[in-house]
Amino acid sequence: MIEIRIEKALGAFSLDIDLTLPADGISALFGASGAGKSSILNAVAGLLRPDTGRIALGERVLFDSSRGIDTPVRNRRLGVVFQDGRLFPHMTVRSNLLYGTPADGTAAPPAFDDVVDLLGVSHLLDRRPGDLSGGERQRVAIGRALLMKPDVLLMDEPLAALDGARKAEILPMLSELRALRRIPILYVSHQMDEVVRLADTLVLVDGGRIAAMDSVEALTSRLDLRHLTGRHEAGSVLRGTVTGSDTEWGLTELSVGGAKLFVSTLGLERGTPVRLRIRARDVAIALTPPEDASFLNMLPATVAEIAEADGASLDISLALSDAPHAPRLWARITRRSADRLGLRLGLPVHALLKTVGIDRHTLAGPHK
Repeated sequence: MIEIRIEKALGAFSLDIDLTLPADGISALFGASGAGKSSILNAVAGLLRPDTGRIALGERVLFDSSRGIDTPVRNRRLGVVFQDGRLFPHMTVRSNLLYGTPADGTAAPPAFDDVVDLLGVSHLLDRRPGDLSGGERQRVAIGRALLMKPDVLLMDEPLAALDGARKAEILPMLSELRALRRIPILYVSHQMDEVVRLADTLVLVDGGRIAAMDSVEALTSRLDLRHLTGRHEAGSVLRGTVTGSDTEWGLTELSVGGAKLFVSTLGLERGTPVRLRIRARDVAIALTPPEDASFLNMLPATVAEIAEADGASLDISLALSDAPHAPRLWARITRRSADRLGLRLGLPVHALLKTVGIDRHTLAGPHK
């Protein structure tokens, strides 16, 4: 368990955080720029001293204003990865990776060779940071943080400075980090695609406060949190399981809340759990399944919630079953369409999803 209960005045801005995070998995601090995400991370790292409060990793207290405890950065046993990597320019990649590695000869994972193999930097070991691309530098920074054998890994928007191609290289590597070492990861981001791909727990930060905390699926399904999870890229996150494949047509079949869903081929074995994000703009609604249409995915659903989106549009929350915590989809449609269909709470409908709208940028798999 990670306990963060702090207050800090930062000029006209202030932090007032009351947060308890799981002791494993990836917890994502998500919010707009200036919401206070990095300040929370810096307080845990010891780079920002709270005015009052307490920070603890399980039984180990890092900061407690009432007891006069403020553990120095070097003794906090944390791995930190910043946006710019912050490598030592005069050292080789190998020396950077080994910097900060415990000197007690501990055999605790991850091993040097495992990290080098995972991050694909074996051919870079004798080079210096100035000769590396941005993506390569960031991979080395991640490796260095892992090899410090930290109790917690802190990542402050580690992909923000990378272009799309470099980001696509590193995201799969980040999703494998826990395969090397089962430690909690606190991940700061303002990109929902990263959160969907990586996080187990989502923490929404707004104006220096915690607005909500729950699973990624639970928070992205709430229409009342749209202003925090992102209106333009609004969508729901669903968990599913691979149930089959159609090699002739290049499709993978998923079971999502008991419903069958086809996506472009994933190359995953039957039974593999996955998580997928479906954007509200990619969901259409029909009262009955159309017979002559290109949609492969026509999911029975019930209108669970209707909310204003903008002057011309509505956001419709669709429950995929009658279960109390049934998976939900969002659909963003025009007010005119909603009126023509006579949409109302409790109305049975069909959600129509284009298979090509669910691609590898919207999928996270395998995922626990």
